[in-house]
Parts: sequence; C-alpha cells; structure tokens
Amino acid sequence: MTMPEPLTVQEALHSTPARRYLSPEPISDEIIRELLDAAVRGPSGGNSQGWAWIVVRDPEVKAKIAEYYLEGWNKAYGSRREQILADPEGMSAASFNAADHLANHLAEAPVWIFPVLLGAARSQNPRLGSSIYGAVQQLMLAARAHGIGSTLTTLYMGHEAEVRELLGLPSDALTMALIPLGYPAKGRWSQPKRRPLDEVVFFEKFQTP
Repeated sequence: MTMPEPLTVQEALHSTPARRYLSPEPISDEIIRELLDAAVRGPSGGNSQGWAWIVVRDPEVKAKIAEYYLEGWNKAYGSRREQILADPEGMSAASFNAADHLANHLAEAPVWIFPVLLGAARSQNPRLGSSIYGAVQQLMLAARAHGIGSTLTTLYMGHEAEVRELLGLPSDALTMALIPLGYPAKGRWSQPKRRPLDEVVFFEKFQTP
C-alpha cells in the first residue's frame, strides 16, 4: 500500500476539489479501509453512529445505478446545456464538461462509497443525520492524502427505492450520497476558485458586511 502524502490540514482543505475525471485503476482494500476508518472518526450527532458505509465494486450494480445517475443528470443539467452555459452567473464550461463526463463514465470509477443513514426513511426532519456529511468530508480528505479523487453526488436519488434494493438496505434506511473514488485521470490538485469572502460572509445578519 502506498503511504499517504504528508499534508497539513490546511493544505488538504485548500486542495481537495471535486475530481470527476477518474481512472479505472483499482484501489486496494487496505486503502479503502483506511479511508473509511478516517470517515467514521468524523462527526455523528449525539455520537449515535446510526450509519452504514456501503463499498460498491460490482460492475452490474454500478451499471444499473449509473443509468439512474445519467437520467438524473440529463433531467437537471444535460438537456439544458446551452441554457446553462449561456448564463454568465451559471456553471463554467469546464465544470459542466467535467460533470457531464462523470455522468457518462460514472461506472468506470473503481470504487463507490454510499454513506447510509439507518432508520431515516420515515423521518420528517430534513436535517436528520446531516452530521454524516462531515464524516463524508473526512473520507474525501483521506482520499486526497492518497492521491485519490472523489466527489459527492446525489443525482441518482430519483431512484432511491431501487438503489436501496440493489444495495440490500433495510426499508427504513436512506442513502445520503454517492462518492465515486478513483485516481485522477485528468486535472490537478489545486485550490478551487471561489467567490471572495466579502461577497458571501455576513456578520450578525444577512447582507451585513
């Protein structure tokens, strides 16, 4: 197993963008276990740990869920390419093309991780279990240390029931995301471009500089 890159926390936080061009090169079980061990050290509301983490490598399962994902992508974005790219405030061409590539090549990512919240399906609380996303970020930061790209995706969720069945989940569980993992096939580790803090950070009340 390759040793993770020695990164400071700040270096990792500033250089872990979504990576959507992923190589099919295999990722070892040892590395996957290390990433998940980092994930479960992340936040869990009340330390309840009412979660499960499903590792998916099965090509048939991935192919079916990838169909659901591509359907979701085309409904939300793919069918509106010209409209989206014509919006000066909208998605950049590079971001659109990367997301479109992922939607059409999702199944090629060698490993998928589904964070699952147990007992959540009947809840009416939209924030139930949201602390799991902090744990997901820890997974992605650990992947970054190993030179493995990742992104948090949810466009398959129009078929949540079918995905639950494919993953053998209990009826009261919900998938919270899909994180495809793979060594980057294109691009580089860099600080993502973001709007200046002064445009998005307010003190005490919204739009108070």
